Amino acid sequence: MKDKATFVSEISGLEFPEKERVWGEAIRMPILNLIKEDYPKFDKSKCIADKELNIYREKYISKFLQSEVGELSDLHKNVLKSLSDDKSFVSKVEDEVDNRTFGQVVADKVADFGGSWTFIISFFIFIMIWIASNVYLLLNKGFDPYPFILLNLILSCLAALQAPVIMMSQNRQEEKDRERAKKDYMINLKSELEIRMLDEKLDHLIMHQQQELIEIQKVQIEMMNDILEKIQK
Repeated sequence: MKDKATFVSEISGLEFPEKERVWGEAIRMPILNLIKEDYPKFDKSKCIADKELNIYREKYISKFLQSEVGELSDLHKNVLKSLSDDKSFVSKVEDEVDNRTFGQVVADKVADFGGSWTFIISFFIFIMIWIASNVYLLLNKGFDPYPFILLNLILSCLAALQAPVIMMSQNRQEEKDRERAKKDYMINLKSELEIRMLDEKLDHLIMHQQQELIEIQKVQIEMMNDILEKIQK
């Protein structure tokens, strides 16, 4: 005949003193879930021993600490991966294919050269050589004697052609400025969205950690209360 001061644990089938009985309804849900992982048939209507419950309490705390270390390790790996990944949004924007037409390319090059000191100095040397060759070398009887009508015609044609080319280049510069502003807007928008997502992830992580820490503190308090009760007895 069994001793009335003992009971049988639902998970191990061993006998324990009645004072060590713990019903499933008194066990916290995170620890109860751990027990159900090993014993699916265990529920709140069944009981286990206090020693067995302490084992699962320690397992719960150990599992939480391991998960925290794992999250930190995964975070470190993700940061390293993002740093090594060269396919960022900015690089994609900067590496876009040049879709300029032939006329736009020529206008850009002409405007760059026409607005440089190289063009000014070269054109000044050309004019001096033209004048010197006609006045001094050919004694003002050459292909363009004074008052240099041919030179004036060349300068007029150059000015007439240079003006629309410069206007084309200015229009092209305005297009590039609009494209650059559009790219800056896209990059800033993406950065804002990523910052918001990161903020939400941090809030979720903090809340998750706080809840887990509160549960751990409650489990530790329960274990301390059990120890105090045993000491008092």
